[in-house]
Amino acid sequence: MSQLNAETVREALRAVKYPGFSRDIVSFGLVENAEVRGDEVFVKLSLAVEDPKIAQQVHRECMQALSALPGVRTPHVLIDLKKPPAAASPGATRIEGVKHVLAVASGKGGVGKSTVASNLAQALSLGGARTGLCDCDLYGPSIALMFGTTEQPCATEDNRIVPIERYGLKLMSMGFLTDADTPAVLRGPMVTRYTQQFLRQVDWGDLDYLILDLPPGTGDIQLTVVQTVALAGAVVVTTPQEVALIDARKAVAMFGKTNVRVLGIVENMSYFLCPGDGNRYDIFGRGGGQREADRLGVPLLGEIPIDMATREAGDTGMPVVARAQESAVGREFMKIARMLRGQIEGASVESQPT
Repeated sequence: MSQLNAETVREALRAVKYPGFSRDIVSFGLVENAEVRGDEVFVKLSLAVEDPKIAQQVHRECMQALSALPGVRTPHVLIDLKKPPAAASPGATRIEGVKHVLAVASGKGGVGKSTVASNLAQALSLGGARTGLCDCDLYGPSIALMFGTTEQPCATEDNRIVPIERYGLKLMSMGFLTDADTPAVLRGPMVTRYTQQFLRQVDWGDLDYLILDLPPGTGDIQLTVVQTVALAGAVVVTTPQEVALIDARKAVAMFGKTNVRVLGIVENMSYFLCPGDGNRYDIFGRGGGQREADRLGVPLLGEIPIDMATREAGDTGMPVVARAQESAVGREFMKIARMLRGQIEGASVESQPT
């Protein structure tokens, strides 16, 4: 049986996740003090939240984790509540030269988030906005493939990374730095370092929009972004089926708890239009994205159908919006781009023609 001390107490508290995140309260830096006095344990936490339910949940789960420790008779958990900052984090700042930073996120993988991020960036560019796209998925980068280039970026004299340019977009991805078959084996601190380099040390120039293609889930990369970057908002990608919507809610909750505005939901793989008879087939169900958008009080920005041309375009290195802007999928992405610009820049943008 392990000896009861401050270290074993902190280890026990690693089982307590901060609500809405996959990261525990210890690595999040919320445990200010842990002390053992005989069979009593005293823990002090510091939380910057306005929602009392968050503090109540953390307190309850801490009590459960500590009560399960051998040798503990009475756990004491004190939570010091502080007023949260107005922004997502005191360290959340703008990226030099970039007017608006948009995060594209999903609760789970396989919903087509990178396809949405790539085509959204392309649609914004075609609409006249100077746009960049940063692939923040360090473990599974796909932007290099979707834009058909393995070109390696170079550096300026002041050691800033020059982004790759394709189809009028400025791009950065781990896929430009590693071979396709080489995995990125990175621990948490290195993940944070690379993410910051992609955001802060890339010479983005003057951009109207920088799209961040986040990895699925609510881990270290997402935390780094919401804590350090002043986001104009986030777009959450899902499919109509309930298993995807469950995880999409977690992504929405993460942004809500960090004061990042959710601009809307994009329902990908929404339906299939049979080219033979023109009939619509709702392969993954119907209306899930709209119901979730209504529940959250945010717009359903668009419904992207399953489309062979979209898949082929991504696999061959040209987003479908760049290849076929007037296709059904292309028009839908152009509409989504106008709606987002309307929310961020003003309603006049939304009414502009494609």
